[in-house]
Amino acid sequence: METIAIVSVLSFAAWLYLAGLHGRFWRSTPALPHRAPSGRAGVAVVVPARNEAANICRSLESLFAQDYPGELSIVLVDDDSTDGTSQIAASLAAGRRLTILRGEPLPMGWTGKMWAVHQGLAHPGVTAADYVLLTDADVVHAPDHLSSLVAKAQSGALDLVSEMVRLHCTTAAERALIPAFVFFFQMLYPFAWVADPARRTAGAAGGTMLLSRTILDRIGGVFRIRNQLIDDCALAREIKSAGGRIWLGHTQRAASTRVCSWRGAGNMIARTAYAQLLYSPLLLLSCIAAMIAIYVAPPLLALFACGLAQALGILSWLIMALAFQPTLRLYRRSPLWGLALPLIALFYLCATVASALRHYAGRGGAWKSRVYPIPPAA
Repeated sequence: METIAIVSVLSFAAWLYLAGLHGRFWRSTPALPHRAPSGRAGVAVVVPARNEAANICRSLESLFAQDYPGELSIVLVDDDSTDGTSQIAASLAAGRRLTILRGEPLPMGWTGKMWAVHQGLAHPGVTAADYVLLTDADVVHAPDHLSSLVAKAQSGALDLVSEMVRLHCTTAAERALIPAFVFFFQMLYPFAWVADPARRTAGAAGGTMLLSRTILDRIGGVFRIRNQLIDDCALAREIKSAGGRIWLGHTQRAASTRVCSWRGAGNMIARTAYAQLLYSPLLLLSCIAAMIAIYVAPPLLALFACGLAQALGILSWLIMALAFQPTLRLYRRSPLWGLALPLIALFYLCATVASALRHYAGRGGAWKSRVYPIPPAA
């Protein structure tokens, strides 16, 4: 009984802290208003793509349709695709401001995406730009999206403006898992803390990252993060440690078209979860204990405990469900999903354990037929 009482107190204390003192991560804000950029700063868009035949057409067409007033160039780097990605892109290129680069063979010590980005950043049309937009090949942009990003960077003298694009949320797996993915990301990287120069917290969302040419030159491009699986947040850390200023928010002006199944979602989490834990068995055990205490214990206490432990379990579960509401509204999901967050967290925990098991089985970081070794820094 003493153990149950201790767990109930710890869980309740954890949710009081998270709700009140953890950067108000649960608000699912901020978002950029539309603003016109000042001047005509040149922007180069770099799109790394590997086997994106299903998505590349809509993504490129949305980039061609940008109403940005300054000079705009687009560089697609084909990372050894085998599904005709570059051929589809070439069929759209006639008369457009698009350059297609066939990626060089992947060298040792690089992830495929970072190698593709590195080659794109070295293109003469990109090196001459004032800003570089890194975006994924499955992201579709509203016509005013680039203008809003550049206006934010200019008005705030920012070196990185990044947005969590609206993720696809239609299938049963997506409706259950995608809002929670956004919720957990905000918890790991509270957006207010990311924007605070006085805090070490640095994060970014890879679907949309607008970078100043100045900061790219200062940090030497992406060479230092060449082997990182969670490359967007690694890039943000490099920028912030170099004195750069970051803004991270949400957007309705860009959306991912990538459809996710239950298995696909599990693979997505398992690809990077153990890397997030620095490949540490101790951190994995700590993560398991924390997830159980914070997410799994409250409903169990609420349903099966008694007295004070039950009351604290009910309160913890209620705070958890209420904290999840802004993210659920962002994705137009029923408020009742808030009560299901413990089960959803259990799915994420299982995928995290699977990530560690894959790593020790020699299949860590597997993505699109590639497996990456553990980075030396880890």
